[in-house]
Amino acid sequence: MTSDLRRQLILGAAKRCFARNGYAGTTTKSVAAAAAISEGLLFKHFPSKAALYAEILAEECEADPELAHLLGQEPSTATLVELVRGMVGHFVNIANGSDEDEAQRLRFMAASHLEDGEFARLLYGKIADLIGPTFVASLTRAIAAGDATEIAGEPLNLFWFAHHTVLTAALTRLPAAPCLEYGDASVLERQLCQFILRGIGLGEAVIATHLDHALSASPGQSAARESA
Repeated sequence: MTSDLRRQLILGAAKRCFARNGYAGTTTKSVAAAAAISEGLLFKHFPSKAALYAEILAEECEADPELAHLLGQEPSTATLVELVRGMVGHFVNIANGSDEDEAQRLRFMAASHLEDGEFARLLYGKIADLIGPTFVASLTRAIAAGDATEIAGEPLNLFWFAHHTVLTAALTRLPAAPCLEYGDASVLERQLCQFILRGIGLGEAVIATHLDHALSASPGQSAARESA
């Protein structure tokens, strides 16, 4: 069996174990048993349980048709706005309780920051590889078009500042009794988008032009229409 096939076999076994037992109830030993391999062989492909889990989540993101469509668009101001809108919408939906699995993953992400940070580092790396190039290229195009003001420093940091903003906002709403009441979800989504887009340098007129399209269109449609 090739290394790639073995890797996929392990990931398939891990998905079943995580789905059945949750993250805490799954061990690398149980995943190895489900894959009918030794734990030592598993470690040759994945050094830890966190690495396995991060890889599964990254694969799920890559398989998301809406995200794949958006990342396939020509870098532009419209694509940049749609990326921000999609990220904000994702975290607002988690906070609204629409997906308990995603909520559990968000809790695990937060816990990782307070522990050894391994899972957070792995997942941040995979997110940077997947979304970072499109974000940076779209921001560069927006600056060149006069739609955004260049902010000194590493451009990808602006993506992380946006990500941290919505992640923290979502965390405040995960408990049964939210830590903060932000009000109506649709108003919150728009407010967060405006806050982030201003923060990464877009002008008010540009935000007004593109954000209404992004919020009214299904994911990916706005960017496709604007870049067509």
